[in-house]
This record gives sequence, structure tokens and C-alpha cells, in this order.
Amino acid sequence: MRLVANARMYAVNAAVADAWTALFGRVAAVSGVPLDVIPYAAPAPLEELWRRPDLGLAFICGYPFATGGFELAPVAAPLPASGDGRPRYATRLVVRADGPLRTLEDSFGGRIGWTAEHSQSGFQALRTHLLPHVAKGRTLFAESVGGLQTPRRVIDAVLSGVIDIGPLDSFFHDLLLSHEPDTAARLRVIATTAPRPMPLLAASRSVDAATLAALRSALLRLTADDAGRALLAPLQLTGFAAVDAAAYAVLRQDAEAADRAGYRQPG
Repeated sequence: MRLVANARMYAVNAAVADAWTALFGRVAAVSGVPLDVIPYAAPAPLEELWRRPDLGLAFICGYPFATGGFELAPVAAPLPASGDGRPRYATRLVVRADGPLRTLEDSFGGRIGWTAEHSQSGFQALRTHLLPHVAKGRTLFAESVGGLQTPRRVIDAVLSGVIDIGPLDSFFHDLLLSHEPDTAARLRVIATTAPRPMPLLAASRSVDAATLAALRSALLRLTADDAGRALLAPLQLTGFAAVDAAAYAVLRQDAEAADRAGYRQPG
């Protein structure tokens, strides 16, 4: 069975999608595992991609990975160049750069957006970050606009005025800063959530152990030569790390704390 690969979660634009395709090509060549890089654009549901029995490499958010429901085997986690050398990221809360909002508290009473309930960066991290304000009995936002699904739609909603503030995956933002600086310049970051385990590359659990090991080794060895490092650079990565599956439990714990407090969605 030939395996498929996809990097939709972090394919910021066509140039970045091509960079992911090149990286997957190198992984296929080094590992000896053929990978067919397939298109899988929004609004196609990511859940269907994660359920494919022929999935060789695709990003899955840490929250659905931690909570289960998908027959996936972890392969490797990316190391953002903007980070501390660990596979961690955060959510940056963004507003229009030409607008009046300067702090999170400035946005209270306005309209907040979020992506999907299965998203750590676009939903769960937002609940966790806002929970202390909710616990103080404050009225936060006049409107909660959900179902935006992707970071790109969050950006569009902020810039068009549909929402006043929205969540942006920090690694997606890193790629935006690098590849679309004009778009990034139209956004202002006014708050950043606590760092949490990074979305990871995973494969179907039906993929045999030897194939998984070969894919993992190829990803971990990308920093071993100039050619591999050249593929990582445009993707704002310093490499990949082995996945510590237990580290993702904090994502489930954060969500459960918000549930216990009755804070069911950002707003």
C-alpha cells in the first residue's frame, strides 16, 4: 500500500506548500518509503484525513491526539526556529494593527473568533487563557464567532472587521511573518498563551513498525547535512524531535478545567 502525506495545517500559501512537498520528498527518498503528497484543502474535514488507513505523514493538533478517537501513530514533532529547541508552540491573539486595541482587556466587549472545537491553538488554548478573567466574573465578549476552521480564515475575519480579536497558531504566524510579511504587518499580537506541546506528524496505526521507524529516522536526520537543513530553513524549523506522547496530557487537563468551570467556548 502506498502512503499519502499532507501538511495542510501549515501550508500557509502555495510557496510554503511546495516547501513541505520538497521536505516530504526528501523523507521519502531517505526512508525508502514512497509518499504521495496529496492536496487536501479546507473546508475538507481534517478528521477524514486523520482516519485514512494509508496515511503516512500528516499534521494532527495535539488536543485531538491527546483525547483519542483517531487510530494514529506519532512519528515526529517539529521544532520551530522561534522556540527554545523543544517541540512547543502557543496561540497569539491578534487584532488589526491599524486599530485601537493594544491589550487583551481592550478587546473585552467586542467580538472574538475561534476555529474549531478540536483545535488546541484555535479553541482550547483560548479557553484556558481567558478562564482567569471569566473566573473573576467579568463579561468578556459581546459576540463569539465560531467555526472559522483555519488560521487563514481567522486572519481574514480580523482584517475584514468580522471579529475584533482572534487566535493564531504561533508557528503558522512564524510562517506568515516569513512568507507574507505584508499580511503579517497588518496584524498586532496583543497576548500570547502559555506554551504547549506542538502539533505532530502522525501516520495511520495500520502502518507497520518498520515503516514508522524509517519515516521517523528520516525526519530526525534532516539536520544531518546541508541539503536537509536547506529544506528546514524556509519552513522556519530547526528540525524534528521524537514525540513524547505523555506530554500531551496537559492539553486534555486544560480543557477539562475549562469544562468544570462551565466555560464551554471562548466568549
